[in-house]
Amino acid sequence: MAFTSSTSSLLALAFLCFSISAYTCFAKCHVDDETALLAFKSGITQDPTGMLSSWIPATDCCTWSGIECLDSNKRVSSLSLFGESDPNFFVTGTISPSLSKLRYLQGLYLQHLRNLTGTFPTFIFNLPDLNQLYLDNNKLSGPLPLDIGQKLHPQQFVGLSLSENRFTGSIPSSISQLVHLRDLDLGSNLFSGPIPSGIQQMKNLVFLNLEKNQLSGKIPNFFTSFTSLRELDLSHNKLSGEIPPTISFLAPRLELLNLGHNLLAGNIPNYLGNFQTLDRLDLSSNQLTGVVPTTFKNLTDILYLELGHNHLVDPFPEMNVKKIEGLDLSYNKFNLGTIPKWVESSALIYSLKLAGCGLKFRLEDFKPREKYFYDYIDLSDNQISGTPVGLMNETTLLKGFWASGNQLRFNLSDLRLPNGLKTLVLARNQIFGKVPQNISRLEKVDLSHNHLCGPIPATKFAVKAFLGNDCLCGSPLPPCKN
Repeated sequence: MAFTSSTSSLLALAFLCFSISAYTCFAKCHVDDETALLAFKSGITQDPTGMLSSWIPATDCCTWSGIECLDSNKRVSSLSLFGESDPNFFVTGTISPSLSKLRYLQGLYLQHLRNLTGTFPTFIFNLPDLNQLYLDNNKLSGPLPLDIGQKLHPQQFVGLSLSENRFTGSIPSSISQLVHLRDLDLGSNLFSGPIPSGIQQMKNLVFLNLEKNQLSGKIPNFFTSFTSLRELDLSHNKLSGEIPPTISFLAPRLELLNLGHNLLAGNIPNYLGNFQTLDRLDLSSNQLTGVVPTTFKNLTDILYLELGHNHLVDPFPEMNVKKIEGLDLSYNKFNLGTIPKWVESSALIYSLKLAGCGLKFRLEDFKPREKYFYDYIDLSDNQISGTPVGLMNETTLLKGFWASGNQLRFNLSDLRLPNGLKTLVLARNQIFGKVPQNISRLEKVDLSHNHLCGPIPATKFAVKAFLGNDCLCGSPLPPCKN
């Protein structure tokens, strides 16, 4: 059979491929991409879980763990390495600048690897298609480049997360040039100075998180343009002044508002009662004064309401919530008397914190609709009498119970400690009986200044957990007498 010229050409090409390198002709991974990724791998000094074990030379890098490629040209378009929630999981090393060879990279996600060090990787400015950068929960440090907003391709960039690192200095004003950004997360760093006013230009933001930094000054009154914002977290900073009025413009869509742990003063604005979609509101640990607005009765879908550690006064409004999963009103100037009925009737509640709220009732009279799901209960520093035995013996999932500084009177031996209980604080009451044998499996205990007697079971707790009782003995207190 005669060979055609095209057949001869194909055979010649095949011979050439195999005589030079079959890999060069048939491998799907572009040589620049493989070189870049293997150089990144060489910069990782510890990978105990083998996250990069599939990154083997001369194999198709499009099949490597964490790698995605474009269908059109098989070039790497995404590098995603996501650590586990286990704090013992980590990857140690640096981010190799060789990744700048990934010319078609659109998303770089190096998240929760914990031990990646170095400064902000400026080589990414040379990646023409990059539109998302997520480097959260590592150990990157130093200031951000002042021109980060110009260099990150502002017309295409939509996601930036640098949270849980060690970045310092001020937030560059140029970041406001990323006008198409939907997610901006700079939380849990060491940023200082004011919140850049130019952020008001970022009208497409859905998620804005600047929590747990050292930001100071007033919260800018610039929220009129944020028509898509669903989550705003400015908590755990040093922000002062009053809650700005333009936050009211976020009412149609906002689901989370966290301004807790700052230095905010003044009254809680009435307009917060108009946030029909809000499921979490945290204004705790500020210097807020006055009453909680009666408009809060409109927050029917609120799941977490945290107003603790302020200077708020009575009367507290009657809420119309369907279910409240977490409530913290602790250490204001409330005199609630009893636990509100809308709390008692909640179909689902995990956390109840009413410490120092002027409660004065018998604990047996507290009959919540649902006890099973309670995780945390804090009723410290009130005038509550009676016994928590009935309540605690039905809270199977309870992890922490605080009721110090009350007038509780019961036999501690009657208390069943839930299997998941880690914290039990009952100091300064009138509790009698013996310390339970299984108390040692808890993580924190304070039974001081009660009327307990008898030997203390073998325990790891310090002496202060048992001081001030009538006749407790044994380590860490003095030995028992025969």
